[in-house]
Formats: sequence, C-alpha cells, structure tokens
Amino acid sequence: MSTSAIKGKKRYGWWLSIPLLPLLGIAIWHSALPTVTVHYPKEGREELRYVWNVKDRIYRGRMPPGSSVSDNGFIFPNSQFFMEFSWQSQRGRWHCISVTPKWPETHIYLDENGDIETQDESDNDRLKQCEWDLAKP
Repeated sequence: MSTSAIKGKKRYGWWLSIPLLPLLGIAIWHSALPTVTVHYPKEGREELRYVWNVKDRIYRGRMPPGSSVSDNGFIFPNSQFFMEFSWQSQRGRWHCISVTPKWPETHIYLDENGDIETQDESDNDRLKQCEWDLAKP
C-alpha cells in the first residue's frame, strides 16, 4: 500500500513543475541575448545622465560613481539594428557611441571624467561614432 502512495505523489509532483517551465524559458532566452555593460568608476566626479537607444527601445536613467548599467541587444540583428549609448555629466558635454554588441558580453569602461577609457579591458573595437546623434564619443 505504501508503494502506490509514493507513485501517486511522484505523478502529481511533476505537474507542480509545469508553471516553472515559462520561467526557465525566459531565463534561457535572457542569457542568450548579447549584453552591453557600461562601467563608471568609484572615482567619478559626478553623477551621469544616460540614454540607451536599442532600435528605438529607449531607456533613460542616472549613473552614480561606482555603478554600471547594461542593456541587451538582439540575437539575430538585421541591417537596421543599432544600439546607442549617450551620456552627460551635469557640467559636461553629451557623449554618444554606437555599439555593435558581441556575444555574450561587451564591456565599456568610462574614466573619472566620464570619457571612454582606452585601456585594454574595454571592448573599444566594438564602438564607433553615433549615426543618429551628432554628439562625439
């Protein structure tokens, strides 16, 4: 009698995992997207305002010193795909870069002035001047 009770629990226990399948699918999809992360050092002088524009999916925000912001690209970008990151300090000029994300991650490092860091760990080969914005990198 105890074996049939155990079989019943196993049979119904599987059904409880079905609601988790969409969450698993979302997690796999999110991890498959190429991600671009912009890092601002703790030594930064002031908070930066930024705008992400990923094929007209626009996010605005603020980035205090010592923080990072990121956004995802597309798995299969077409010829019209673009990803632009614009930022400005309170007293500084606007900067704008166009990013070609690589899979799985692209990292961009800013210096304490909010300019693009030219050290080796930054993926500067994936950057170019913005096509849709006149601000210089």
